[in-house]
Amino acid sequence: MITVQPTGVTPADVVAVARGDAKVTLAPATVAAMAASRAIVERIEASGRPVYGVSTGFGALANTFIDPSRRAELQHALIRSHAAGIGAPMPREVVRAMMLLRLRSLALGHSGVRPELAQGLADLLNHDITPWVPEHGSLGASGDLAPLAHCALVLLGEGWVLAADGRRLDADEVLRDAGLKPLQLAAKEGLALINGTDGMLGMLLLALDDARHLFAMADVTAALAIEAMLGSERPFRPELHAIRPHPGQAASAANIHKLLQDSRIMDSHRDDLAHAVQDAYSMRCAPQVAGAARDTLDFAAQVAARELISVVDNPVVLPDGRVESTGNFHGEPLAFAADFLAIAAAEVGSIAERRVDRLLDVTRSRELPPFLTSDAGVNSGLMIAQYTAAGIVAENRRLAVPASADSLPTSGMQEDHVSMGWAATKKLRTVLDNLTSLLAVELLSAVRGLQLRAPLPPSPAGRQAIAAVAPFAGEPGPDIFLAPALEQARTVIAGRELRTGIESQLGELL
Repeated sequence: MITVQPTGVTPADVVAVARGDAKVTLAPATVAAMAASRAIVERIEASGRPVYGVSTGFGALANTFIDPSRRAELQHALIRSHAAGIGAPMPREVVRAMMLLRLRSLALGHSGVRPELAQGLADLLNHDITPWVPEHGSLGASGDLAPLAHCALVLLGEGWVLAADGRRLDADEVLRDAGLKPLQLAAKEGLALINGTDGMLGMLLLALDDARHLFAMADVTAALAIEAMLGSERPFRPELHAIRPHPGQAASAANIHKLLQDSRIMDSHRDDLAHAVQDAYSMRCAPQVAGAARDTLDFAAQVAARELISVVDNPVVLPDGRVESTGNFHGEPLAFAADFLAIAAAEVGSIAERRVDRLLDVTRSRELPPFLTSDAGVNSGLMIAQYTAAGIVAENRRLAVPASADSLPTSGMQEDHVSMGWAATKKLRTVLDNLTSLLAVELLSAVRGLQLRAPLPPSPAGRQAIAAVAPFAGEPGPDIFLAPALEQARTVIAGRELRTGIESQLGELL
């Protein structure tokens, strides 16, 4: 159970609700903060003075005064008109994260809405009702208007719901079946449901959770590949990284150094200086690349943490009774962070593919057979798996082009600069999914290389990896149908079992 406080929620809370189906409840202090904020809006509405979002139109229509008798109609019309997305539905976990974060935004007590709105979002989450949110529609300013409007429309008993089997259901029927009643909006409440960075932030937080694990697994697959290619562990010694004190680099080097210990394969050439005075960059510089990605991840996490305690609504209701317009809904901080992290993750995948290519090349793999098959010619081994990896690297390079450098004016030039943060965070998730595939190819290739070093036993990490991969990839031999093996390798990379098994023997990876 996640209790939403007036101070908001944590990144772990978002992951728990989005991916772990945790239930949501509102703290009494949250309800009180929202009620106090709402009282201010009701006083302003009664006074008759024009205030954006309370008694005026929106965007380019901000100077249009709305008669009190039509202000509830205005809020409902706003949701319907802004639910203008198109395309395939966003994943369930993204929509759940977005709803929790919009609830969090309302709970901060600066939006001037009734507690019933936050409770309505909690009810959707707790009844596993996921609005159908199309993938296209947000420019990242004024926040994620269209995606959030699709969520808000379900609260009104309108719009669509995403079924577990992927079908699109009518919201009114789903609410009725769950015993929930549609909400009727009051002044400002429609605007408060859709103005903010919740979609961008939700995707960024989920991406950060994925990236932390994948960057650790990148150290694992790098170490396995280095071991299989008879690389040296000397470049990963801590004193060599202390003299260049980037924290991510030190952590990655420590991981790889730890993973390469207690290996008879490494012992077989450890003191042979003629064997390899210097390994190739893709081996020797693994911590410098993966470590820089870790530092980028830390930067993105700092941005996300600040956003989690930020008021991103517009206008905002201040405790002294003022209602002020802001630009806090602009998604540029999140867009920059997502673009930067996408570049870093693309590079982690790029250097992994270079190690795969080296493992498969008989002229560079240090006596491993061509394409890691002992019967080359009749068999192609993992030749085409590297083709697949190369194609994914090329796609990630295209996806690493910053979305945040783009902008198109909207709303009659009122909203004349936008962040493209929705696009930046969405493509970041694609880059990380692609990175999972690239590390899967490296895992399969490295394990095959370690198997071909028999009878020399590998490191404890190598033995764990072989045990995880052998059930679906077998031993070196005739060619197999590779696609299922690669899918299973993706599951190993994305899951926690291999990492947990390694850590149970070697201690926690950084």
